[in-house]
Amino acid sequence: MTTADIGLIGLAVMGSNLALNIAEKGYTIAVHNRTASKIDDFVVTAKEQGLEGKVVPEADLAKFIQTVKRPRSIIIMVKAGQPVDDMIEQLLPHLEAGDAILECGNSLYTDTNRRFAYLQPKGIGYLGIGVSGGEEGARHGPSIMVGGAEQQWKNAQPILEAISAKFNGEPCCAYLGEGGAGHFVKTIHNGIEYGDMQMIAEVYGVMRDGLGMNPVAASEVFKEWNKGPLNSYLIEITGHVLAAVEPKTGKPLVELILDKAGQKGTGVWSAIAAQMLGVPATAIEGAVAARSISSRKEERVAAEAVYGKRTGGKSSVSLVDLEKALLAGKIVSYAQGFAVMAKASEENGWNLPLATIAKIWRAGCIIRSRFLDQMSAAYAKGGATNLLMVPDFVTIMKDAHKSLRTTVAAAAIDEFPLICLSASLAYFDSYRQALGTANLTQGQRDFFGAHGFILIDREGEQHGKWPSTLGK
Repeated sequence: MTTADIGLIGLAVMGSNLALNIAEKGYTIAVHNRTASKIDDFVVTAKEQGLEGKVVPEADLAKFIQTVKRPRSIIIMVKAGQPVDDMIEQLLPHLEAGDAILECGNSLYTDTNRRFAYLQPKGIGYLGIGVSGGEEGARHGPSIMVGGAEQQWKNAQPILEAISAKFNGEPCCAYLGEGGAGHFVKTIHNGIEYGDMQMIAEVYGVMRDGLGMNPVAASEVFKEWNKGPLNSYLIEITGHVLAAVEPKTGKPLVELILDKAGQKGTGVWSAIAAQMLGVPATAIEGAVAARSISSRKEERVAAEAVYGKRTGGKSSVSLVDLEKALLAGKIVSYAQGFAVMAKASEENGWNLPLATIAKIWRAGCIIRSRFLDQMSAAYAKGGATNLLMVPDFVTIMKDAHKSLRTTVAAAAIDEFPLICLSASLAYFDSYRQALGTANLTQGQRDFFGAHGFILIDREGEQHGKWPSTLGK
């Protein structure tokens, strides 16, 4: 019997939490999983939370589809890549024109574009949906970024808006464009997240190794910073992570965690997308590189044995400078991310609403922060697509870049690696330099490859008369 408002396949942690969120908001949800025992476990959990009457469990895929009201919206929460394509093929025989598959995992946006194009002639909608906020967000309100067929978005819109995070009563959920628009925006969100996390880690490193601060002292600083311009989810949780104690030893937990950072691919996708689009995203690239270096623990240990530990004494940088440096670095990271999205929008014909993206990131998502409200207002006015040219942020950067410069300079002398913060400073200085050094690069390119160059006092491409016997 058709009773469910929406269906969901994939009852791992994210899928289960999303399903519970939907049921809690008053919608009836049909659930299915390849391993039937997970369906039983989910039903028990739903019952414990008083949601049993809002769940329709079904182990048979065909019957599961039939329980969902037409036009059907079927959420799939499976591993990105081939498993998504396999699931689409399993669903197709059971779907009808007007139905839609809602893929809420972290898929590569080009895969989403392909799937959208594949299903469109069949009359089946495909929504590539970015969901940010982790397990907690999925359960209680994530930021939701939707791409795909607009009609199918409208069918699912009431449910998606209901389960999303809210900022001043507004849902942090929006339709961003056709094809892979939603997944692309989620990918860049994650790239910015990589940069944000790496900069925080770099500042913590200066506190620990340069200022001699223990985790508890550093925790208090981050908690204090969270009351000011740096107010954000990541700054907030940093305070909690640094304050945590490992129960067996009584030692700070952070000091016992192996210094090897994992990554699942979205940061790399962000960096590749930026390079392919010709948009510099040095903060994202630096953060990805930092995680890759961190994974080479044995090599780092061996290199320290060869070169020795840092020789500098106590760092001269102040906590005031560190705070402002982190603020400047974060702004650069966001500026780069939004510039990448602006270019992708142009290339793909998406017309991405940058102001709306900033709005739906104000709550629920991992990179939510105080200045997203300012960003949203600035982009709503139109004009500059690079955040560094928005008046409010120009004012902030004119002051904060001095501290970023002081911090990076001190770190270079004191031998602290600031891959992300230094990359942000280099980008900022390059971006605001009217006369760069690419004139020499163009001269070199013409010398060895006859690539040509433009002279500032005349029209048309020129070539130099270079010595032909050099090096022979």
